[in-house]
Amino acid sequence: MERILLSHGSGGKLMYQLIRDYFAPEFEMKSLNDSAVLEGLNKGNIALTTDSYVVSPIFFPGGNIGELSVYGTVNDLSMVGAMPLYITAGLILEEGFPIEELKKILSSMSKAAENAGVKIVAGDTKVVNKGKADGIFINTSGVGIIEDGVEVSPKKVKPGDKVILSGPVGNHGISIIAERNGISFNPPVLSDTAPLNGLVREILDNTREIHAMRDPTRGGVATTLKEIAIDSGYSIIIEEDYIPVPSGVKGACELLGLDPLYVANEGILIAIVDSDVAELVLKIMKGHTLGREACFIGEVKESPAGMVLLKTSIGGTRIVEMLSGDQLPRIC
Repeated sequence: MERILLSHGSGGKLMYQLIRDYFAPEFEMKSLNDSAVLEGLNKGNIALTTDSYVVSPIFFPGGNIGELSVYGTVNDLSMVGAMPLYITAGLILEEGFPIEELKKILSSMSKAAENAGVKIVAGDTKVVNKGKADGIFINTSGVGIIEDGVEVSPKKVKPGDKVILSGPVGNHGISIIAERNGISFNPPVLSDTAPLNGLVREILDNTREIHAMRDPTRGGVATTLKEIAIDSGYSIIIEEDYIPVPSGVKGACELLGLDPLYVANEGILIAIVDSDVAELVLKIMKGHTLGREACFIGEVKESPAGMVLLKTSIGGTRIVEMLSGDQLPRIC
């Protein structure tokens, strides 16, 4: 009998197949995006998302499960071009969980919501027996408005589009694994957890030629680009030398045998944009606090369909596939 593995929750190939083969057919899902776009408003559409946070440990360098749950929800809405407005939060607490830690988490959620310009308007709390919830799990739902004329979807991607990365990769995943395993780095690697809605808003205020956006969380940049390539039916070519990897992340990956392209992020985005506005979008990103290290990393090509190719630093080319195992489970 087939059973669920940790790998099914790591954002890679097994998770993609699980959703595609089981959830999508049962629920008649038209898209595997993190947010659903619901048509029907006079002045635009509604975006709706839900997510669950089971990160271990719950406190990590640069953040904690509370602000992560708020920012993650805000970012999922932002990636379809929505303006996030409201969030609900459901907490599952384990018997014996310290009240002082709960206060810190709730405070960080409140501050994160204020920082992102959203409101937490409803919630639910359940308590389970000791040993049944690993401290605390948080589920969130978010609602946002997509203005008329904004359409962000992999189906709009076309050959010639430019691929822009808003910042350096790997900080979140490495901060988690370092805290989880008692590894220290000098300087320390901090999670990049942050709300991306302000950055997205500045881009969309200047151009609507944003064909696709994704925040490369579980599975990292590699898996995210592969999903876009499959959904669009085109090929994406990226340059290894163009992808910013912080020295701390690079050193940790070399030490632990990890590939930075597959390490999770929580405060950067990938934008695939029309070539005519690519320079404008890059300039806008660089002018924003969360996009100062933005850069072009590749281009969309006609073929080979559904594939991501990486031009390596040594002059070769390799195929980039989805994460196949559980490189870093329980990352968000």
